[in-house]
Formats: sequence, C-alpha cells, structure tokens
Amino acid sequence: MKFDADEYKKLARSDFEQAWHRGPEILSIPGREKQYPVYRYPRADPHPIFATIQRLRETYLMMGFSETENPIMVDEKEVYKQFGSEAMAVLDRVFYLGGLPRPNVGIGKEQVRKIEKITGTVIDEATEEVLRETLHAYKKAEIDGDELTHAISEVLAIDDAKVIEILDQVFPEFRELRPESSRITLRSHMTSGWFATLGNIWDKTPHPIRLFSVDRCFRREQAEDAKRLMSYHSASCIIADEEVTLDDGKAVSYSLLSAFGYTDFSFRPDEKRSKYYMPGTQTEVYARHPVHGWVEVATFGLYSPSALAEYGVGIPVMNLGLGVERLAMIAYGADDIRVLCHPQFYHKHYSDPELARAVLLLREPQTQAGRMMAGAIVSTAKAHATDPGPCSFTAWEGIIGDVSVKVFVLEPEENAKLCGPACFNDIYVHNGSILGVPDTEKFTLVREEGVATGISYLDAVAARAAHDIEQAAFCGRDARFQIKIARLPGDINLNIEDHAMRFITDSSQKIDVRGPVFLTVRSECTKAHIDEKS
Repeated sequence: MKFDADEYKKLARSDFEQAWHRGPEILSIPGREKQYPVYRYPRADPHPIFATIQRLRETYLMMGFSETENPIMVDEKEVYKQFGSEAMAVLDRVFYLGGLPRPNVGIGKEQVRKIEKITGTVIDEATEEVLRETLHAYKKAEIDGDELTHAISEVLAIDDAKVIEILDQVFPEFRELRPESSRITLRSHMTSGWFATLGNIWDKTPHPIRLFSVDRCFRREQAEDAKRLMSYHSASCIIADEEVTLDDGKAVSYSLLSAFGYTDFSFRPDEKRSKYYMPGTQTEVYARHPVHGWVEVATFGLYSPSALAEYGVGIPVMNLGLGVERLAMIAYGADDIRVLCHPQFYHKHYSDPELARAVLLLREPQTQAGRMMAGAIVSTAKAHATDPGPCSFTAWEGIIGDVSVKVFVLEPEENAKLCGPACFNDIYVHNGSILGVPDTEKFTLVREEGVATGISYLDAVAARAAHDIEQAAFCGRDARFQIKIARLPGDINLNIEDHAMRFITDSSQKIDVRGPVFLTVRSECTKAHIDEKS
C-alpha cells in the first residue's frame, strides 16, 4: 500500500496538546512497516489581525463573493480620475514610491591606479575595457544591483570583499546617491484598485459581479497613535450590476457583520462625501454589539458614474469597505491598535495559565525505572512524613542499567520529622506571581483564584533525587540527595522559563518558593545479577 502523506500529516498533528519540547515521537501507521519520527506541537495562537481577516474571508466566500487581488501600486493619474479637483488634497496623504538612480560611473587613469593599489595587481587595457562595459551595463539596468559586486569580482579576479572596498573608495558616486521619487503611489484606499479592476472586467464577466479583497492600504499619517497606523488592512467588496442599489450595501453589511456577533444595525449618511461616491449614497454603518454597544464599523455607497466613466465602466457599482484593525480591536477588547498589531514591540501580558505552563522541572529522571523511583519517593515521604528521626524507609528497589539500586528516604537527626513543613507546599500562579503555598486557610484565596501548576515541592525534589540517583547508578556509584531550606526555584528543582521570568520582573510581581523542606534520599548500588540465558 502506498504511503499517503496527507494521512501521515493528519495523524502527526492529531494531538495538539502534546508538549513539543519532549522531542520526537515515533508514529506507527497501521499497515505500514516503516515508522516515522514526528514532533507533536501544542496548538498555537493566530495573530488577532489575521484571525479577523480569515474570518472575513470565509464569510465573504459563504456570501457568494469571489476573492481577487487589486493593485497595490497606483499611478497618481488614477487618483485624479477618481477624485477630480480634490486629487491634490488626497495625494497629500499617500506614499510615493522612490528609488536610487543608477550612477554614470566613468573609468579614468586615476580610478585604474586606485584599483591597482587595492588589488595589488596591474590592470591591462583589455580588463579595463571589460570593467568599463560592466559598469555601463549596470547603468543600463542590464546588470541588477545585487549582481554588480559579483560581476566586478569576476572581471578583476578578486573576492567580493575587495570589490566592496573598490566601490567605497574609488567610486564615491555610489555613496552619494540620493533616492528620487516616481509618480507611482501606494494605494491609500481599496477603491484605487477597484476602479482599475472593474475597467478591465466589467464587460467580459457575467453580471452581477461580486468580488472582495482583504489587503493592505497605506496612508501617510502625521503620526501613528492608539487608533491609527500608516499601514492597515481594508476588507472591501463590490457588486456591479444594472439592478444594484443601496439596499445591497445594507444586506451585505448585515450578513458580513452578523458573523462577528453584531445584532442591530443603523445606517447614517456619511458627512465626508468622497468624490468617487455618487452624491447622497455614501453611508456609514453602525452596529450594536452585545458588549461594546453602537460602533461605526463600515462605509458603503454607489460609485460615481463620472468616476466609473473614466474607466469605461457602464454599469452601477456598490462598494463596501471596513477597517480590519477597527473590527479586531473591538473583537479582542483592545484599546491600542499599535499593541494589537505589533505586540512584540510592547510589554506582553501573560495570563496566570500561561505563566503556569512556564513552570517546569529543572531535572527529571530519563528512564522508566527512574520515573517509578520518583513516584515511590513521593509515596514513602507522604506515608511517613511525621515519623521522628532518626529513621529510614526503603522507598524503591530495582535495576538501572546493569546496577541493582535500593533507595531510602531517611531522617538522620534525632527528634526531627522525616519531612519538613514546606515539603507538601504546592506551586500556584496568582495575579502574575509564582507562589509556593501550603493547604491552609491563610492561602485559601491563592488556591481558589490562582492556577495550579500541578507541581508540589515534594514532586519536584523527588524528581531531582531520582535524576541524581539514576545518573550515579549509570556510573555504579551510591548517591545522596538532601535539601534543607528552599530560597530559590532551583533549590526545589524548578525551572521558570526565561519569558515568564522577564514578565514577572518587568511587572514587579514576585516568585516566592521559600520554606523549610528538609528531605534526605540516598541510594545503594550493587552489581545486578543477569541471567546468562537472557
């Protein structure tokens, strides 16, 4: 039977909750002899903006709109077509595209002499001519900028580092280049692209034409703030048909926004009155959300016949657009669009469950026998926790490698209990702090409101004791593990991941795992008897 890659991927990703840091697992597919190592990663979180975009895309597709991609780069003459006399005011908020001109670099005796000094070789007339032709080809764009260094290195038979030195010291024209602007702009609104698209398809496509696009737009704002970015996403659609009316805009608004939990809608005339819309048709959409109340979420209208005529479009067109970031801010309860879009540049907040997942054991036994040993240490300590010393209890006997190991939990001192008072503390995360707390009335609030990590002091130190005994057994040695007073996480075998530590420090929260643990574990090793027949 042929191996099905899709089946393999499906099986490999079937359990999103497996911890990836435990390394690859072996995947056995029924009916297949070969086994496949796979990593099972935990389910990750999407970016809020792109999660909103995906939801919009799916909704548009279910509504019968086909997806398209409109041009991002728009000649400024298109803006004049759409806005007429207002174009200059509109162009004030767009970005013009620019680039570096290609310098006209000449080769004379002085340049040749400097190159020879750098390379340590003599340049003959044939090589000089080829170098001149190479620079001229670059000027004519026959050689791309990222290819110039390599092209010169081949002509002069030198490495690229020498070429960089030549360009810097011999040809200052490259260093002195300044960007020059073109007449091409980055679209500031999706309409710039819709007119160009409609002009090419309206008479070649069955009507009605129902298209949508969710993509970036760019506006040269004076400054970015909590509600405004220079780059944003527009979720826009058009319906082109002889019978299209403003009611189509209302219907699309209702169908699109109800998918985001909005229930009631209000349609109000938009006072901005963009020139590319027919007078009296530009409409703002306000929707009432169960949590956020009335919010302006979209704008729609009928394109102006005069603007459509500039592109030869002969049928009415309804256009609706909404800002994805605005919708995402409402959906995610965000009050700053910059933090929502670019959280990596701001202080990230971690919830208590996220911090709890960052509390791990520093050392753990690596064998099944070692893990059984750790569990036996916990059970023995719990069973004899209050027994007075001196005392010793056999916790576990077994074989590790080729060594027979016997493990004891003991208290060597007189009148001391087997386990210290903090031995049974549990690790909780409460309001951003990591705390080791006992099961007492004083810490009821932490236990009820906090998030349990599932790790007790005893669990952690037993894992460390089993790890150390296991490692010693591999070397055929006895081992002794003892902990007295815990002051830091490492004292009780805890590892708090770096991102959680940084968050707790930056948030002025605390890590408090102090306490008297007082636990001693030792092992005795003897050569294991192995049956020769086995």
